Amino acid sequence: MTYPVSALLPAFPWDRLVEYGDRARAHPDGIVDLSVGTPVDPTPAVVQDALAKAADSPGYPLTVGRAETRAAAVDWLGRRFGVTGLVTDAVLPVIGSKELIASLPSHLGLGADDLVVYPALAYPTYEVGARLAGARTVATDSLTALGPERASLVWLNSPSNPTGRVLPVEHLRKVVAWCRERGTLLVSDECYLELGWDPEPAPVSVLHPDVCGGDHTGILAIHSLSKRSNLAGYRCAFAAGDRSVVAELLAVRKNLGLQMPGPQQVAMKAALDDDEHVGEQRARYAARRAAVRDALESAGFRVDHSQGSLYLWVTRDEPCWDTVSWFAERGVLVAPGEFYGSGGARHVRVAFTASDERVAQAVARLSVGSP
Repeated sequence: MTYPVSALLPAFPWDRLVEYGDRARAHPDGIVDLSVGTPVDPTPAVVQDALAKAADSPGYPLTVGRAETRAAAVDWLGRRFGVTGLVTDAVLPVIGSKELIASLPSHLGLGADDLVVYPALAYPTYEVGARLAGARTVATDSLTALGPERASLVWLNSPSNPTGRVLPVEHLRKVVAWCRERGTLLVSDECYLELGWDPEPAPVSVLHPDVCGGDHTGILAIHSLSKRSNLAGYRCAFAAGDRSVVAELLAVRKNLGLQMPGPQQVAMKAALDDDEHVGEQRARYAARRAAVRDALESAGFRVDHSQGSLYLWVTRDEPCWDTVSWFAERGVLVAPGEFYGSGGARHVRVAFTASDERVAQAVARLSVGSP
């Protein structure tokens, strides 16, 4: 018997980075891994306490999620991002945003007759999910380039992974209008929404009334607590927006038994209700970002976009693998831009999620300019 599903998927890009990681680890002072955006700082105490108090959880959780957790998501989007008109029935807790992104096309019944569009430089899971569903894909930042062809699903990601680009309200409004004219579902991956660094453009949700006119029809936003609250290990995320789309996902996920564990839902509510820890974490990231950016620019690199997210999009106008090799010789591992699309072939993505000590090591190595 053969299992051909893996044949639908692109080659796993990180396998190509292994040899550079080995070279970086050979540095006398060890590796500084800036290739991934994994949080390293402690999970906030308020969240840990909530999880501990909810540890006695013998029954099965409901797929729809706890009412108070969904209400916390509604309150958070309103309080932090000015979203209005959202109700708890239009919120669905999920087991990490990556799981939802990868499964969404399949759960919505997309297939060979459907086109999925995602940004030209993008998180690879948008393509992976479409391929698993058997759908066709196009990577583009210009929807008008599609001509008369109708897309079934359009992905947005602002602030962007990998580029850190933040899309202004005017651009988002045009995308919403384009999708509505064609009956296309618009899904916005907003997991870095709390992590904008420049005053303009500031990150904004597609659910904001300035973008969608207060009407969430045909729109879904996906949010993760991994980055804002150091909850990557908890797998806490949610989808919100069009009630009918959320209801369809709920109906499918009930049958599949996809349920966020009850204690994690309690922890998620605690995280969404508390803004103080977000400010503290932002301050840590801001300091690391400034230090890494200064060191990169002093070493002759140019930083493009990077108005938000946890990454700097960096180039010195050479093939990205040459740049990856240059960093590896100095014990620093970065991600080649090619992983995210052909348009990234001369950039690398540099995360600033490492600890203060490791960031200081990276800065020192970049400053001396030699291994």
